[in-house]
Amino acid sequence: MNISALKYITILTGPIIGIVSLTMEGWFSWLLPVYSFLLIPFIELFLKTSSKNYTEMEENLAKENKNFDYILYLMVPVQYFSLIYFLFSFHTAQPWYEIAGKVVSMGVLCGLLGINAAHELGHRVKPFEQFLAKALLLTSLYMHFIIEHNRGHHKNVSTDNDPASSRYGETIYKFWFRSIIFSFISAWKIEAKELRKKGIPLFSMKNEMIQFLLIQLAMLLLIYFIFGYMVVFYFTGAALFGIFLLETVNYIEHYGLRRKKTGENVYERVMPIHSWNSNHPLGRIMLFELSRHSDHHYMASRKYQVLRNFDTSPQLPTGYPGMMLLALLPPLWFKVMHKKIEQVQNLNK
Repeated sequence: MNISALKYITILTGPIIGIVSLTMEGWFSWLLPVYSFLLIPFIELFLKTSSKNYTEMEENLAKENKNFDYILYLMVPVQYFSLIYFLFSFHTAQPWYEIAGKVVSMGVLCGLLGINAAHELGHRVKPFEQFLAKALLLTSLYMHFIIEHNRGHHKNVSTDNDPASSRYGETIYKFWFRSIIFSFISAWKIEAKELRKKGIPLFSMKNEMIQFLLIQLAMLLLIYFIFGYMVVFYFTGAALFGIFLLETVNYIEHYGLRRKKTGENVYERVMPIHSWNSNHPLGRIMLFELSRHSDHHYMASRKYQVLRNFDTSPQLPTGYPGMMLLALLPPLWFKVMHKKIEQVQNLNK
């Protein structure tokens, strides 16, 4: 099996097309959204899935191959370059649909790099990698994600205690607002509990939630003083679009799957059956293997390049980009996914 990290360079097609979108006029400013949500899902309909895993020897080689880390680190300067290019792209008057195309294109990058790459880095233990994760999350104004996701979502996943685990019969539109609001509240509660353990007051500069809010406010003020209030509005729109992309991914990752209760507020261990998996190759590469989500939750410390497929993992009918589009159509989503859930339940009886 090929253990080269070079295939993940494909991820750079997103930022490259995004920057091209920012330089183009008229409807060509929508090139990146078209690429991400029309071309990739269409191609994935014809690509075979791959359930192959590394052998033990290959996995050890992949873990030792620093190129996988370097490609991940590269996403930080690429994202900031894209953001700066985006901010400078509004120096002349433009029609509304061109501006909208640029905002959505930057929003795609906020989701792809600003949150997804940050998600992978945020699970690392090195302070440098944690710093990079927070730097990426800043570009999406979603820095609290690193608290709630790591210490909340992974603990409570596939239970009703987790705001980021969608419920059976819940539409994506209801989920968006429930997850965004209660994930923020959850992050505050998690940080407050941690500070109490250390005997530190809640309203302290050691409170990371306060730090994150101040850093994000400083970012917005800096953009305002350099580019003006309209560019702040455009940037906020792009960040919000990236957040909605994240929450759409959250929606499809655990939809309708629940862990069994074994006691008062105690649940069975997180297993591969509690996350939807996708082995569609293009989506896997473009998202740093995020779609092999079952193994990510089974063992969160595993790096993206060595995530495994399990035969017991419930499989999505297509890749993440296509499933994200399907989720926007609740009747069709329910028709497809409720049948899949029924199949999963029958297999696990």
